[in-house]
Parts: sequence; structure tokens; C-alpha cells
Amino acid sequence: MQQLVAQGAAERVVAVTRRTAALADFAAQGVKVRAGDFDDPASLEAAFAGVSRALVISTDALDKPGHRVVQHETAFKALAALGATHISYTSIVSPIGSRILLSKDHAASEAALARTGVPFTVLRNNVYSQMMLDGAKRALASGKLVDARGNGKVAYVSREDVAAVAAAVLLAPPPGSQLLDVTGPESPSGSDVARLISEIGGRPVEHQSIPLEALVDGMVQHGLPRPMAEIYASFDAGFAAGEAASVSDTVERLTGKKPESLGDFLRRTKAAWAG
Repeated sequence: MQQLVAQGAAERVVAVTRRTAALADFAAQGVKVRAGDFDDPASLEAAFAGVSRALVISTDALDKPGHRVVQHETAFKALAALGATHISYTSIVSPIGSRILLSKDHAASEAALARTGVPFTVLRNNVYSQMMLDGAKRALASGKLVDARGNGKVAYVSREDVAAVAAAVLLAPPPGSQLLDVTGPESPSGSDVARLISEIGGRPVEHQSIPLEALVDGMVQHGLPRPMAEIYASFDAGFAAGEAASVSDTVERLTGKKPESLGDFLRRTKAAWAG
């Protein structure tokens, strides 16, 4: 939303949220903030009224299998019924048949969106660079970047670049429907990431890939419930299989700017993980 406000589109934006007070700053800048809940279909008629182009951001409802698929489909159907002409949705790279457990929800949500018959853009976002902050801090402290990805590569993309792409699609939707991979400019391996952390952080760091089950057990020993540990570890299973390795030109093509590399992101955020 910051991207849209910065581009002078605030008064054209409708922001739908369950907690309107959290968006008070945007409301003060001209954004129309409305209450709406994907678990309450009746609330969406007023929330989505007059909306022609929409971005549905995937929810974090992981309390029971399929919950967020139902939420997403509820939003898609409401938008279609109210005459939306284009719907965008934030998905994940390579969701079909993925080893990443959360990808099943995205694959089902993409199918639900296609069933509406409304032209759509699926933004298949790669792993956010921001997700490396805690890992970089732990790696710098211990001297080891531990994961289960083997030699798998990941085309990390910053949230800022993802937001810029989403804003571009909202402002000028492409014709028809499409699936867009949204990635960074390169695809570093675990060893590459360890080297970046070492170079920028100023301490030796080595990459150590361990068996997937050992990674799950380690997270459980540190207090994470096993189902959540299995979800987190499944990302490494997907990385090891190459599901997140491909690099696209989507960011530059839609925004006119080159995407931020993981190295540049880690340099920009050094105070947060190496301060």
C-alpha cells in the first residue's frame, strides 16, 4: 500500500482489513479503509463495493487444513460477484506438487481463482529476503548456517520488490490472465549465503546441510511444535529439489528497476542481524 500511496494513488485505494485501526495512518493519507473478514462472507459486500481491481494477500490461517483456501475463495467469489475486472493473488513459486507443505494451499487457491472466470494475475513470490534475518544472526553467532537444503538454490526477493510488482499490477493490470514468478536477480546456494553472511558480518561462517529429519528434531528440541517444525523444514525440502531456484525478470519488467540481490539486502539490513 505504501507503494500506491507514494505513487499518488491513495484516494483510489480501498484497503480491507479486520482491524481498521491498524491502518489509521493510511486512512489519514486518503486511503479508504474498510472492515471486512474473509471468514464472514456477508461483510465483504460492503467492503468490496466499487472495487474493480483487487489484490488478495494470502492469509496466515494455519489452524486447520484448508482454512485459508476457503478464505481466499470467499474473497475471490465476492469480488467476482461485485463485478471486479481483475484479481491478483500472492502465491508461491512452484506450488503444483511442491514439497513445501504450505504450497498445497496456494495451488488450491490458484485453482479457485481461475474458476471465477475473472481475469487474474497470480504473483508467485519466491522466498522473502527478510526471512534470512534471523538465520543470518544465528549463523554469525555460531559460525554455521545449518539447514537441510543440500546444494539447493533460492532466488530470494525482498518484500519491497514484491510490493512494487503488486502495485504495478494493480495500477496497470496486464490483459488476460497470467502466472508470474517474482524473484530476485540471482539464485545463491547455501554455501553462497554463508559466504555473504561471513563477508558482510565480518566473522567466519560455513554452510552445513543436515538430514531433513534432524532439522525437524532440532526445532522440536528448541520448543517448536512438531507440525510447525515440519512445515518450516519442508521449505528446505523444496529448496533441495530446486523448486525455488529459477530467476525471472518480472520485477525489472514491471517496475523498471532491477530487483535487490540478497547480498545487497543483507548489507542494507546489517544493523538488524550483525549489529
